[in-house]
Amino acid sequence: MRAVQITRFGGPEVLEVVDVPEPEPGPGQQLYDVSSAGVNYADTHQTEDSYLAPQQLPLVPGAEFVGTPAGGGERVVGLVEGGGYAQKVAANARLTWPVPDGVTDEQALAVVLQGSTAWHLLRTSAHLAPGESVVVIAGAGGVGSLAVQLAARWGAGRVIATASSPEKRALAEELGADATVDPALAEDDPKAFTAALREANGGARVDVVLEMTGGNVFDGSLSALAPFGRLVAYGMAGRRPPRPVQAPSLMGTSRAVIGFWLAHCFSRPAMLDEAMGDLLPLVAEGALRPVAGGRYPLSAVREAHQDLLARRTTGKLALDPAR
Repeated sequence: MRAVQITRFGGPEVLEVVDVPEPEPGPGQQLYDVSSAGVNYADTHQTEDSYLAPQQLPLVPGAEFVGTPAGGGERVVGLVEGGGYAQKVAANARLTWPVPDGVTDEQALAVVLQGSTAWHLLRTSAHLAPGESVVVIAGAGGVGSLAVQLAARWGAGRVIATASSPEKRALAEELGADATVDPALAEDDPKAFTAALREANGGARVDVVLEMTGGNVFDGSLSALAPFGRLVAYGMAGRRPPRPVQAPSLMGTSRAVIGFWLAHCFSRPAMLDEAMGDLLPLVAEGALRPVAGGRYPLSAVREAHQDLLARRTTGKLALDPAR
């Protein structure tokens, strides 16, 4: 079968489309024919070996797919711990969910990892309460575009999104953000970013921040938190860590910093069932709008990663294994 494989770590240039043996299903697994494979920002960390979990070569990236059981069956969307950039995957059936009629492959891919992440960031980690203000960093991205909608749907008092271009900020507002901020303000001075977030919140400090950049964006976001505010960190797209957070500082301001990684839900499938049981019906009825970011041939996987790293994309990217 055709798959994307890396045999050395690096940037998009290490992604190679090659012929590899079909995966052999292990205990509890089933073989699936893949119709669409999802691309995530975390995949760019995998290729560099800068991901949260160490990677081993050779590696077929990809954590999500839409497909059907080999030999026939209903269309499902599923999560895998690797191997998604391929024509076939071996997946645990417990980590697959039927795709409702009328929901496209790209929409299903958008919610299985990024949508579940947004759901758990707000529900499980931040414990969002009605009336609280929410800042969504990268509000036009795969997770952010869904988090903006869910926060507004769940009664946030004010939703503030950051986005790097006027077009992306307009999209975030279209999806439900009450105000938007340019994260470039944080590049030279996190204090300027803090001030911009407070201004967007009517001068008040904010209650919840969903943060995935690191560096000055993290630092400025943390400073913008109100007492009892929560910053949930789930990525470090800027490849630069924030300043160390000291316990006395958290105690003195009654703030919290919480980490989240969806991989920990893999061993607790009921947590994923809860999110998917909510998200897929919302998409099917048109109440939740996943943003399609582009469908690339498998042979153009390098371009997909280049576009992600250059921040040229919005929403969900997908690969077509047939091309």
